[in-house]
Amino acid sequence: MEKIVSIYSNDIIMAGESDIAKDIYEKSRFGEPKAKKYYYSLFEALYLVEEEKMDLLDDKGKILSSDSILRKAKKLEPNFWVKYCAYKEMRKRGYIVKTALKFGADFRIYDRGVKPGDDHAKWILYPVHERHVFTWYEFSAKNRVAHSTKKRLLLGVVDDEGDVTFYEVAWTRP
Repeated sequence: MEKIVSIYSNDIIMAGESDIAKDIYEKSRFGEPKAKKYYYSLFEALYLVEEEKMDLLDDKGKILSSDSILRKAKKLEPNFWVKYCAYKEMRKRGYIVKTALKFGADFRIYDRGVKPGDDHAKWILYPVHERHVFTWYEFSAKNRVAHSTKKRLLLGVVDDEGDVTFYEVAWTRP
């Protein structure tokens, strides 16, 4: 099976335009097309490598294993593994997952069958480890971000084995 060939350099993951990159983007919205290239987040790249749909090369042309990608990602972002577990679980369930930094969240989740650009994301997702403790202020802030962006709040609670339980939190009016 043909794979996307991408390069990881200076914390950017990029692949040239190819039929396979275009096809995977069109079907599942992996990557962002810009100027005849596709740019991928570390979450997308690791997932595609694990699914054997991408070869990720370092600047010397050596193929990076999923373990080496994970090690590099953890150096950049200590909470990467927790976030990746939630990302991976949502992707396996058939949702399109994109970063949501401009919303003040980790990810935005599109309902099944909905692609970014066709409609808005339904949820914003905050992955947390099961031992993480929220203050009421932090919890309220996450709720406010979801409410102000007209999205539902989804908490992805990750245990030590990488299993994820999702909780949807909503405002209610008594």
